[in-house]
Amino acid sequence: MESTDSSTSSQHPQLPPGFRFHPTDEELVVHYLKKKAASAPLPVAIIAEVDLYKFDPWELPSKATFGEQEWYFFSPRDRKYPNGARPNRAATSGYWKATGTDKPILTSKGNQKVGVKKALVFYGGKPPKGIKTNWIMHEYRIVDNISGTKPPPHQLPADLANKKHSLRVYVTNYLIN
Repeated sequence: MESTDSSTSSQHPQLPPGFRFHPTDEELVVHYLKKKAASAPLPVAIIAEVDLYKFDPWELPSKATFGEQEWYFFSPRDRKYPNGARPNRAATSGYWKATGTDKPILTSKGNQKVGVKKALVFYGGKPPKGIKTNWIMHEYRIVDNISGTKPPPHQLPADLANKKHSLRVYVTNYLIN
């Protein structure tokens, strides 16, 4: 379960020397996730699209477009049941378990909630007897408006009704103690 380096020159987009990708939570939601959900152009194509629940966390660095200590992914949120809201966070040999409370992501002025951040920890094995690992993932999701309620799907274009509310940005990393 060791972290691996995903840095191969063929995977990296053409970026200027010294480029570092360290977006704030607000930047991830506003400039990447919202634009991706709306099919708008992104500032730079640096976040890979991966169905991350089909992989164990130590396989993810090789799937990333960019990153050495943190890896960024766009991924659909899988549902445990077809008509339910409960997420399916099972991976190949374990599962991602939510920990702590959801953290609101506010604009830099602090006057509007634009998203929510959830922390997840990877456990090997099957619940409830899984073994906690050092793999951490943060899930970022969009908040549609200030009240945080979603418009009914019939009020959205068909492609956005399914895509916008299920798309997430995930930041995965391995903590070394």
